[in-house]
Formats: sequence, structure tokens, C-alpha cells
Amino acid sequence: MLAILDYKAGNQTSVRRALEHLGIPCAITADPAMLESAGGVIFPGVGAAGQAMGALAESGMDEALRQVVRRGQPLLGICLGCQILLQRSEENDTTTLGIVPGICRLFENDMVQEDGTPAPVPHMGWNSLEAVAPCVLLEGIEPMAEYYFVHSYYVEPDPALVLATTTYGRTFCSLYGREGLWAAQFHPEKSGRPGLNLLRNFYKYCQNSREARHAQ
Repeated sequence: MLAILDYKAGNQTSVRRALEHLGIPCAITADPAMLESAGGVIFPGVGAAGQAMGALAESGMDEALRQVVRRGQPLLGICLGCQILLQRSEENDTTTLGIVPGICRLFENDMVQEDGTPAPVPHMGWNSLEAVAPCVLLEGIEPMAEYYFVHSYYVEPDPALVLATTTYGRTFCSLYGREGLWAAQFHPEKSGRPGLNLLRNFYKYCQNSREARHAQ
């Protein structure tokens, strides 16, 4: 089972619907015991960094997330979840979870697209990824597949963790992580077949990881 973290600042229902469409068992939860028993955890999010961090701290889910990572459980951050896994966000000048080294920055207002037209903020709509390192989440997905983005801030993680980039006014990191811990700036649950395939790949990884841990 996959646990979808509930901290009153996420798009949990759309993630659950996508997983249910794939036949993947899942539950929206704020119960640390359920998180611990899950095969993997999805950390979604919409809204502002400061508000989200306040909700996480108030509910104790900030420490629960850190425990997920310490235990080595697979974790996937989505959109705001991707941003606040880092150390700091320029949004509300917020100290964030600090699970991954890096910072979240605001897009510049004067950006232009490749054709010279303005690139308004927020970045909203469909865009592709440019893979810069192998990632199990992208296996079997067409390289030019497009995903759905809605964000005014972009992430700058440790460069060694960057897995894919996207260009909109500037080139920014759109997927980062390491084995067992990933974060996507886009919304896989709203990205049609490519996004569903990414979620399926995450679940397969969780299954394999769980079996490997039990075999030890």
C-alpha cells in the first residue's frame, strides 16, 4: 500500500484517484503508524510554503516525514512537496524540511520563451522533461512526453541530485532525487498517461524495495 500524506495542504484526492485508476492500493493518512507500515509514501502539496510548513509542524508530520526517509522507505514529493523537501524557500522566506540540500526560488517576472514571447508567472500548462541522469521513474516513458505544471517557484537542489530539467523562460530542475527518494515539480497525477506511468513505476519500485527488505 502507498500512503498519501495528509497535512491539509495537498492535492491528496487527485493523487488517490490516479492511484486507484491504476489499481494501486493507497490511503490518505496523517497517522504515523500507517506511514511506517506503508510500502511507500507520496508527499503532495499545493499552496504556499509558509502555510504548508506550519501545517506540517502543527500536525507533527514534519518529523514523520523525516522518519520515513531515515527508515529508507520510498518517498515521492510532488509540486509543493517537491519544493519543501529542500532547506529553504524564498516563498514567505520559509525554512523548510531540510531533507534534501537546496533552495526554492521565485521565477523572474521578465522571462521570455524561446520564441521571444513573454513567459508569464506562474508557469502553467504542459511541458516536457530533458533527462540528465537515469531515473527508474521515467523508465518506459517516451522521452518527449509532456507533464502538467503549475508553479511560480522552482527548485535548486544539490546539482548531483538533478535528474531532469525543463525550460520555461529559464532552464530549471523539474525532477530530482536519489534511489528511494524522488521529487517532481510537475503533477504526475494530472499528466495523463506519462504521469500514470511514472506513478506505476514508483509503485513497482516500492514493491521491489519492500521485498528486498523482507528478504534480508
